[in-house]
Amino acid sequence: MSLLIVGLGIFFAVHLVPFSPALRGSLVSRFSENGYKLAFTAISLAGFVLIVMGMSRAPFIAIWQPPQEAQHVTRLLVLIGFILLPAAHMKTNIKRFTRHPMSWGVVFWGIGHLLANGDVASILLFGSFVLYSLASMVSANLRGAKKSDVRYRFSNDLIVIAAGAIAYLLLTWLHGYLFGYALI
Repeated sequence: MSLLIVGLGIFFAVHLVPFSPALRGSLVSRFSENGYKLAFTAISLAGFVLIVMGMSRAPFIAIWQPPQEAQHVTRLLVLIGFILLPAAHMKTNIKRFTRHPMSWGVVFWGIGHLLANGDVASILLFGSFVLYSLASMVSANLRGAKKSDVRYRFSNDLIVIAAGAIAYLLLTWLHGYLFGYALI
């Protein structure tokens, strides 16, 4: 369990840097924009690898038994999350309704997984991503994040929905291979 906690700590510590524009600015002036991005990526990747390793080695300590019906809600929430994730980087009308499609995608993904998993490691993993994403939205709002005023063609929205749905179906199919719990 400690490897999971260390991985989460590293991953989220580096992701908290943008919460402080002064700290980020200081690091960029010291290491350049590309140097900052390279270090950010390398540290994030190291944290992510430790999270994956830690989650695979964490003992199963049940806290509660998820209800069978939660599977349907989980699938819907995770699908919505997968649609919102690419919307953050595509020209879509979704950004007219939320300033934070990626963060909301992570919240939906995390809550869906919290509904389906009642063990300590899962609560740590998915709960920390939900809490970080909510804090990230608050921080971005305090720094002036705005919804988009740009209207895009409806076909752009259909593309982002299709991209999210395809990614969702692919990961549903590969879930057992990648994460040890088959969904199909």
